[in-house]
Amino acid sequence: MPKSPTIGNLALTGYADIFQSTVTPMNGESVAELPLDELFAPEFHPFLVTDDEAMDRLVKSVKEYGVREPGLARPRDEGGYELLCGNRRKRACEIAGIATMPVIVRTLDDDSAAITMVDSNLEQREKLLPSEKAWAYRVKLEAMNHRGSKSETPGQLSVEVLCKQTGESKNTIFRLIRLTELVPGLLDKVDAKRLALYPAVELSFLTRTEQSNVVDTLARHEIKPSLSQAQRMKKASQEGGLSLHEIESILSEPKRKTSEKAAPAIADYRRFFPNSYTDKQMDAVMTELLTSWQAGQSAINERGAQMQ
Repeated sequence: MPKSPTIGNLALTGYADIFQSTVTPMNGESVAELPLDELFAPEFHPFLVTDDEAMDRLVKSVKEYGVREPGLARPRDEGGYELLCGNRRKRACEIAGIATMPVIVRTLDDDSAAITMVDSNLEQREKLLPSEKAWAYRVKLEAMNHRGSKSETPGQLSVEVLCKQTGESKNTIFRLIRLTELVPGLLDKVDAKRLALYPAVELSFLTRTEQSNVVDTLARHEIKPSLSQAQRMKKASQEGGLSLHEIESILSEPKRKTSEKAAPAIADYRRFFPNSYTDKQMDAVMTELLTSWQAGQSAINERGAQMQ
């Protein structure tokens, strides 16, 4: 989204020249050059602040030009300010040895603060890990449901508003939010692309103990669970409990080769494919379609259970 021209002009002028007093009014709010030790991250912040290459570039920019765009904070009852947006800029200032940073100070209730925090960070950050997006969507959706979505369309659900704002489908949003039910060991694997989204969603229905056992088993065997394996573990968990022995048994199974799976029935589907397609190509298409259908059915069943 385009940035405020007023904020942009302030950044170009230089905050050291603008702030002759600690706080400056701006459009009904205030902009302050605040000490870093008065800025506190929210109690729960979905977005990671890491000292990586991107941080190195930000530190270099801050050293050369200062913080060009102010953060966003709200006053805390116990003193200081809750920094809703700008925690990476704050960290860059710390590394650069800069003691203050410009911040827009805005009075917000808890729900509005949560929504503003998510929206501001989604606008600022180009790349998000699945875990960051999952928690961001959950935090925003819960806040929207609590205060009401304030949609321009009467009767529109909060998730439908979120779909419109993010460009994500309902199924994608619900699947991502399910990731927040994973133990850290499994969620880290999703971020590292060592666990695919659909199997991760299925594993999110396991108990915390069962998930921890899965993490340990995956580490021992150095494997990536398939959707089918994840679904079988979910079914066993819901039907009376998933033992460590069952987890070991399911995850240690040798995976069959594509040709072995496809040979018996692939001829039945030959008429739907061009003559140039090999059995392997047809099987790949059928597997992708059925996997997508199976995941969709699982999401439908989940929503149906939640409505009962």
